[in-house]
Amino acid sequence: MTAPLPAYGPVEDLVRLREDLHREPEVGLDLPRTRAKVLAALDGLPLEITTGSALSSVTAVLRGRGGGTADGPPPVVLLRADMDALPLTETTGVPYASAYEGRMHACGHDLHTAMLVGAARQLAGQRDELAGDVILMFQPGEEGHHGARLMIEEGVLDAAGPGRRPAAAYALHVASSMLPAGAVLTRKGPLLAGGDALRVTVRGRGGHDSQPHLLRDPVPAACEMVLALQTYASRGFDPFDPVLLSVGSIHAGTAANIVPDEAELKIGVRTFGPGAKAQVLDGVTRVLEGVAAAHGVTVEVDHVMDYPVTVVDPAEADFAAAVVDRTLGPGRLVWSPTPLSPSEDFSFVLDQVPGAMLFLGACPPDRDPAKASFNHSPDAVFGNEVLGDGARLLAGLAADRLAAAAGRTPA
Repeated sequence: MTAPLPAYGPVEDLVRLREDLHREPEVGLDLPRTRAKVLAALDGLPLEITTGSALSSVTAVLRGRGGGTADGPPPVVLLRADMDALPLTETTGVPYASAYEGRMHACGHDLHTAMLVGAARQLAGQRDELAGDVILMFQPGEEGHHGARLMIEEGVLDAAGPGRRPAAAYALHVASSMLPAGAVLTRKGPLLAGGDALRVTVRGRGGHDSQPHLLRDPVPAACEMVLALQTYASRGFDPFDPVLLSVGSIHAGTAANIVPDEAELKIGVRTFGPGAKAQVLDGVTRVLEGVAAAHGVTVEVDHVMDYPVTVVDPAEADFAAAVVDRTLGPGRLVWSPTPLSPSEDFSFVLDQVPGAMLFLGACPPDRDPAKASFNHSPDAVFGNEVLGDGARLLAGLAADRLAAAAGRTPA
């Protein structure tokens, strides 16, 4: 299982695929060009492929021929890669930079996709030894569009057959900084924060700014809401079960002499446990309604994004750590002492299937990971050097976990 990628899937092919994906990024749930590239890269492999209807997803099932358990159907393992880009303009200057203004693979999903293609090729090459089936989940819409949830609704967890849900699920996520290239990070329990987004509409009564006493100005109410929310977040929660709350957007009005009818806030909330999540969502609404009442305006709160905490199963974390040692060599794994504050919709999968998510350092060798720009930056750069490691690690996770589920010792 530590063998390099077979002849029909060299790392050079993965580099070309990754750079092609990077040049033509697509955002959201509809990724027709990206899906076409993935399907072309998988062409010729012994896969059962289906595509999504609500989104440009690709689900591929590889049937192992190594025999499963003695008393039941062969086990199943799921591997996921997200494929979508972000709505920002690239400033990296790399030769394969995005050809489109306002679209960029700034979170490394192009690497994830190429790695999963590489894993598919490696697993296909060892199909006769695989003790079960592998679901390859190529997912759009990770960046705030609930793509994983939609794929689950369309049946990705049941792709291997009725009653044959995965025994485990795994995903890799590259990091352009924080970790040296090739280092792998995970932890047991909560790994990434739950993420929620709220859209708040403050409604008053607008008019001419010369007659404020006849109006209900939503702007000062919205400004006071921002301050009240910051105080609530910093004083209302246990510091050992923290809440992060940010007002990322505030907008109202069109001219200096017009009091608008409405103001809008966009609020991001991150939590690390279900108790704090329920408390903050309830508390934010109470704070907003209280400030609105004091100003004589009304407020409407829409919950527009809801990602669970990404929780790594402790046994799967230990298993993944052992696979890292076997496939990449000892000393690569780093245990994170605390959760990380970004959010991930692989959490929807891990809510239903035990598994693990691992971060793979992809900082280019000529950059200092402590100073390099992090994911989501317009100048974030990810090194192609880790593509082979990522493909081998994903393939190793699937092959070893199938062997373990079938009661065998991993090779």
